[in-house]
Amino acid sequence: MSSRWIAALLLIGWVAGPSLAWAAPSTQTDPAQSTESVKPGINAPYLDPELDIDEWIGRFEVESREVYRHRKPILEAIGLKRGDRVADIGSGTGLFVEPFSEAVGVEGWVFALDIAPRFVERVGAIAELKHLRNVTPVLTGQDELRIPPRSVDVAFVCHVYHHFEFPAATLASIREALKPGGTFVVVDFERKPGDSRPWILDHVRAGKGVVRKEIETSGFRFVEEVGIPGLSESYFLRFRKPGCQKPGCRKLGCQKP
Repeated sequence: MSSRWIAALLLIGWVAGPSLAWAAPSTQTDPAQSTESVKPGINAPYLDPELDIDEWIGRFEVESREVYRHRKPILEAIGLKRGDRVADIGSGTGLFVEPFSEAVGVEGWVFALDIAPRFVERVGAIAELKHLRNVTPVLTGQDELRIPPRSVDVAFVCHVYHHFEFPAATLASIREALKPGGTFVVVDFERKPGDSRPWILDHVRAGKGVVRKEIETSGFRFVEEVGIPGLSESYFLRFRKPGCQKPGCRKLGCQKP
């Protein structure tokens, strides 16, 4: 077993005990913030142990998919730097794993997170084949990331937010995993009745305004919406976890620039 897989198992083991208290679901009464599923069964296909990897590669890594065609400008807009530690939440078939690995360099790290065991296996195989020594694939829960608190500088979610079945708990987990001052980027489908395709209206539970409100309610600060040339069905939102970015500062509530 490679050191990368050992690391992944250690991460899973690290969160299996009492320390999971930091990812406890919210008890707010807002349906979008409740402990109940907001869309039961939406992730069932990914939990299938017999999931057909080739089928999903054919869906995710094709020119007809908008975020695949424009993955390079999306990467540039994220603004990763060498030495950054990034969580690719819902990494799927691994579309952004290699670009992220290259962007953060040997000084940085990529946590490739997914709830689908078969996707996690594929990312591990990609990392081995391409000698991506700074990538750790992690099997997550549906409401927790399973990586240590304050362990990443950037959290990235691309066409995955609408798959957050328990958004309150998942957002709390993302917030805890980010370092103070860390960046949270969300790319998801525009949902506009009368304008969006029927598939999007049926599949995506909330539009951009609702998504932004949910994320801000969870404790993030909205920074900006970034226009990505070529994206017509998707938006790019940037948020920040409050806190100090000054090296060495350990105060969670510090507001220094």
